This record gives sequence, structure tokens and C-alpha cells, in this order.
Amino acid sequence: MDRTAKSPWWWIPTLYFAEGVPYFVVNVISVTMFKRLGMSNADLAMYTSLLYLPWVIKPLWSPMVDVVRTKRWWVVVMQSLMTVAFALLAFSTPRTTGAPVSAFTFSLVVFYVTAMLSATHDIAADGYYMLALDEHRQSLFVGIRSTFYRISSVFGQGVIVVLAGVLETRLGDIPRAWKLTLLLCSLLFLLLSVWNLLFLPKVERSVPDTQRRSLTEAVTSFFRKPGVGITLLFLLLYRLPEAFSVKMLTPFLLDPPEAGGLGLSTAQSGLVYGTVGVIALTLGGILGGIYAGRKGLRRALWPMSLSLALPCAVYLFLSLAKGVSLPVIYACVAFDQFGYGFGFTAYMLYMMYFSEGSYKTSHYALCTAFMALSMMVPGFFAGMLQEAAGYTGFFVLVMLCCILSLGVTAFIPRRIRPDYGLK
Repeated sequence: MDRTAKSPWWWIPTLYFAEGVPYFVVNVISVTMFKRLGMSNADLAMYTSLLYLPWVIKPLWSPMVDVVRTKRWWVVVMQSLMTVAFALLAFSTPRTTGAPVSAFTFSLVVFYVTAMLSATHDIAADGYYMLALDEHRQSLFVGIRSTFYRISSVFGQGVIVVLAGVLETRLGDIPRAWKLTLLLCSLLFLLLSVWNLLFLPKVERSVPDTQRRSLTEAVTSFFRKPGVGITLLFLLLYRLPEAFSVKMLTPFLLDPPEAGGLGLSTAQSGLVYGTVGVIALTLGGILGGIYAGRKGLRRALWPMSLSLALPCAVYLFLSLAKGVSLPVIYACVAFDQFGYGFGFTAYMLYMMYFSEGSYKTSHYALCTAFMALSMMVPGFFAGMLQEAAGYTGFFVLVMLCCILSLGVTAFIPRRIRPDYGLK
């Protein structure tokens, strides 16, 4: 295996941008699109939360990615298939707004297929990253990897939404605007697929049949690891405040003031949450990587967990305040997202730390599956809770979730090697 075949700068940015785009289209753009097409908060939260399911169950087929062909092959094939899937999404949108839930059936099916392809791509991309780089360069490039993933988030939550909002205004046709937007996503992903086909270095060989390991061993070895119980609680609860709030933030921005929302347009919500917010989140992630590199994950985890959990109080403030100006909304969202980005870096590093050893691709996939489960279950109920409690009551519940998030984090630092993450 030649780990120096090509500089990581040639492929890490595009690989993790390509990993992020479909994830945000499936789990974030779907919320905005369904909201603009007239789906209720309860329905859109429930159906879009189920889109996390492929990321939850992906350990069922992650060993196949470990042993069939190469990670590079899986990356290229999944990117090619997702190019087609985006085009299908464009033609699956309902033709009118305010359509019954049944009219969204085909769109949801295509979203679920896209989610399966994206989850498989994640397994291959993360496994490829850990195989192509040694431990030192994994730690060195984790901030770059995270940065370009977050740039894809700016594109997914910001640029796409703003573009759709501009097209809504110019065309006067919301379904047609989203169809054109998704077609442009397909074209972009085609370009990314071609680039990664050309520039991903060949750093591994296909595993011979005689060396293939069993699914049972890959999974059971994960659950035999020391401290797996508290680790699973950490993976499920660390992001609990975010898990409840994330599905309702776009509806909160878009709903009119009489419904408890902030009354922003589609383009404004894309700029506030998907652009300014994600830029702040990206900066937080970069600084989080620097901070963890200087302090080590063990010492950095506690302050980073506080940074992730507590800033979500800004949404409670916005739901209570009346007539808040757009700059204040920008500042509040940026503050929250910066803290989230700073704290989420520790979560990523801990998953990499816990996945060390044999079957690291499968074990990392299992970690990310529990991460997805931690978002799916709370998000499933978020819309119903919001409709029952209103936005203010809902964000009070989000703040109460911080107690569980911080409580489980207290048990983790002692389990981390003191020098892990240090430069």
C-alpha cells in the first residue's frame, strides 16, 4: 500500500465535500422543500427523521464494504449512482403546493434510496481515509476533512436553499423551482464523481476470499470493547439538544410570527441558517480541531461539550423576543452554530479513537450508526412536540435535554488515552 501516491490535498477536499452534499440534501434540504411544498411540521419531522434510518442500519452491510472490492471502488460507484438519484429526485417532486401526504410518496422513496447510497458512500469514504493516512496524518487532516464537509453543508443548507428561494421568486412556481435546483445538484455531483475517479489514489488491494472476515466477528468485536456501554450512551445523548431542535429550526425560521416563527423567506432562511450559520459552524470546527490538538481529546472534551450544548438557548430567546431584527437573528444562529462546530469535533475524534484496532472501518460505521440513531429518534417526535407545546415550550424542552447531554459526557474523559489527539 502506497500512502504517498497523491497528496491528501488532491482528494480529501472533494471526497468529503461529496460525502456531505447528499447527506444534507437528504436530511436538511428535504425539510425545507417539504415545508415550502405545504407539508405540516409533524409530518415533515416524522418522515424526514426516518431518512436517517440508512445511517442507523448501515453496519449491517459495512463488513461487505470492508471485504468486497476496494473502498475506492465503492466510493466511485456510489457517487455515480447518486448522480442519477439526484436527477430522479428532481422529477419526483409534486407538481403543486399543499398536496396531500400521499403525493409525496415517490419523492420519499427516492430520498430513501439516495440515503442508502449516501450511507454506503460514508462507510467507504471513512474507511478509505483511515487506510490511506497513518495516525499522525489522520489527526492532522481531521480539521481539513471536517472543514470541507462543512463547506458542503454551506452548499447544502445555504446555496441550494438560496438558489431555490431566488427561483421561487423569479418563476412564481415553487415545485418547478425545486426541480431545477435538484437538477443542478445532479450536474454538480457528476463533476465531483469524475474528479474523484481521476484523483483518488489506489492505496489498497481487493481482499482475497481466503482473508475475508465474517460479519458476526466484525460486529461482536465492537460490543466486546471495554467501556462500550457508556460509549453508546455518549453517542446517543451527546447531541440530544441538537437532535430535537434541528428538524424544527427551518420551520421556526419560515413560519409566520402569528404561528410563533420568525417569518423569514426561503432565501433569507438559507442565508441565515445555511450560510452564515454553517460558516460559523465551520470556523468552530477548525478551532475545535486546533484546540483538541493542543490540549488532547481527554482534556478538551468537557469544555467542548459545554460549547455544544448550551448555546442552543439562543432559540429560546428568539421564540420569546418580539420583532427581532435580521442582524440579531444572524448573530444568534452564528453563535449557536459556532459552539456546535467547536463541540462536534470532539465527538468525531472520540468515534475515531473508539474505532481503533481491527475492523476499524466496520467499527467506525457502527459508531456513526449510533450517531444517526441519536438524531433519528428525537427528530421523529420533534414535530409533534412542537405542535403540542409551541415553539417556546419546545425550546424549553431542548434546554432540559442539555442535562442528559452533559451528564453522560462526564464519564468519558477517563476512558481516553491522555496523549490522544495531541500534536
